[in-house]
Amino acid sequence: MDQGTRDEVLGRLAEAVGSGTVGHPTRVAIDGPPAAGKTTLADELAAVLRTQGRDVIRATIDDFLFPRAQRYPRGEYSAEGCYFDAHDYDALNRVLLDPLGPGGNRRFRYAVYDHTVDATLSPPVATAPADAVLIFDGVFLMRPELIDRWDLRIFVSTALEKTVDRAVIRERRVSSRAEVERRWRERYIPSQQFYFARVRPADQVDIVVHNDEPQHPVWETRTR
Repeated sequence: MDQGTRDEVLGRLAEAVGSGTVGHPTRVAIDGPPAAGKTTLADELAAVLRTQGRDVIRATIDDFLFPRAQRYPRGEYSAEGCYFDAHDYDALNRVLLDPLGPGGNRRFRYAVYDHTVDATLSPPVATAPADAVLIFDGVFLMRPELIDRWDLRIFVSTALEKTVDRAVIRERRVSSRAEVERRWRERYIPSQQFYFARVRPADQVDIVVHNDEPQHPVWETRTR
């Protein structure tokens, strides 16, 4: 494992994205627990790639949630519900990952749901250049429904207890500490523990970014 500055790790990630030749847009998964730092890392990596002249498609699992009325059949704090009922993987594959993959027509939609207003979306279809890069962040990206759709797999690792503190800070304007802690300790952390035991995501990826200290992340190359 190698510790570096944030810019050094982002540079290495950009090199990893550029090192593959797949004949279709490169689909990059950035997996990890809630509040591990996936979205920030994905946004920063996308910015680096754009400065290098790459056409970047930026998307997230939050835009492939089921509507709220459908995603809590086991209860709002159910960990298994978080894992099994929250995300529309069929739509994700159909409108984004498969069109950008081998044999795809590169005509894609980046979202099917707007979580800010709890409404389904149908944005216009766009066409990706063959050398585009999809930077996609989210939870549970190494699960069986998705595992074969990625050309580069990255896992952002952070101690689960640390994610609670980050979430309290991140959500302090919209939720109380008690609400955030309950959601994390009853739903999100147990769902990640279930995922770790069931899928072993860190064993399925190419790169682990240990993000306990965001300004000095640690790089670990994994062999699949």
